[in-house]
Amino acid sequence: MNSIGTWLLAGLLGISIPLFLQASENEHDNHDAHGADHDEAHEEHEDGGVRLTPEQQTMADIVVESLQPRDIAGELRAPGEIRLNAYATSRVAPRIAAQIIERLSRLGDTVEQGKPLVTLSSVEMAQAQGDLLVAEREWRRVSKLGRDVVSEQRYTEARIAREQARARVSAFGMTGDEIKQLVGTGKAELANGRFQLLSPQAGTVIRDEFIVGELVEPGHVLFEISDESVLWVEARLTPDEAAMVTVGEPATVLVGNQAVEGRVSQVHHALDEGTRTLGVRIEVPNPDDRLHPGLFVEARIAGESKDQALAVPAEAVLRSPDGDWQVFVEHEPGEFEAREVEVLRTAAGLTAIEGVPPGTRVVTRGAFFLQSELAKSGFDIHDH
Repeated sequence: MNSIGTWLLAGLLGISIPLFLQASENEHDNHDAHGADHDEAHEEHEDGGVRLTPEQQTMADIVVESLQPRDIAGELRAPGEIRLNAYATSRVAPRIAAQIIERLSRLGDTVEQGKPLVTLSSVEMAQAQGDLLVAEREWRRVSKLGRDVVSEQRYTEARIAREQARARVSAFGMTGDEIKQLVGTGKAELANGRFQLLSPQAGTVIRDEFIVGELVEPGHVLFEISDESVLWVEARLTPDEAAMVTVGEPATVLVGNQAVEGRVSQVHHALDEGTRTLGVRIEVPNPDDRLHPGLFVEARIAGESKDQALAVPAEAVLRSPDGDWQVFVEHEPGEFEAREVEVLRTAAGLTAIEGVPPGTRVVTRGAFFLQSELAKSGFDIHDH
């Protein structure tokens, strides 16, 4: 209200100007105080945490420790690539020229050891199967007559011919059961050149590049089967860095925002001629099939040296919805709030952090429960 309006209103109401102005100021001050109270309450809401009784903390298995410097292994960082575990991978190929008759397994199938993968037909196999039938019949005739009737030479030749015929069809790809069926029935029509290739291991079919009816040469890979429950990460380090790595040391592999714990399984002895680096092989578990060969990652390998750092168990550090790292601190007994931190490194299950001072009471177990409870309350899970 302008000054003229103020004077007119005061005159009509019969109130002195000073009193009227004082009442207006008091009303304005009350409004400001109410607004301040509202803002303060809003701020308290925005900075809300999680409050738990001692009983609730026990049920949720919450453990709180005072943050103190710890010995943590030094860390080497290097680029790496996820690869198949070659020790858990097999390639299946015919040993003789053959034609593909029937596909029995497909890409992505989970197979057990000994499962038929494909049916083939081969002229060489047919000849070998026929030779086995002839050799088997001769051996049965000679062995039935006995050594008293036949000469020692004939007896030996018949036995050797039989064993060689069995070995030949086996080397060409017939299974023991297929050989047993062939010689057991003695039927000439079974010497048709057909045979199956079996899976040499349990795993997943990751390659099956062929077409039914195709003629393939010996050694042509028809299937590749791998057990992907454990994969390899090939990291590249300088020779000086590789000298600091010990087989069996823990390592962390970062795939985007996902951290996977593994261990060093091998250190190569030959330098890569192109990069002049040494390969360090890390074994990482892959139980959920989230990792795939060909992905580029960052490897963090624990070295032999030890450093002092503010560190907490790796499970105590979580990602907030906005992507920042955070821990939960107990600022009052039973009252917990998220605090943003910077992750320096992780080694041997410990994560070195910055952003909270020594002595801070940090939740070292049960942080995920607190994060879930905070999310249910509708608060933003990050440090304001």
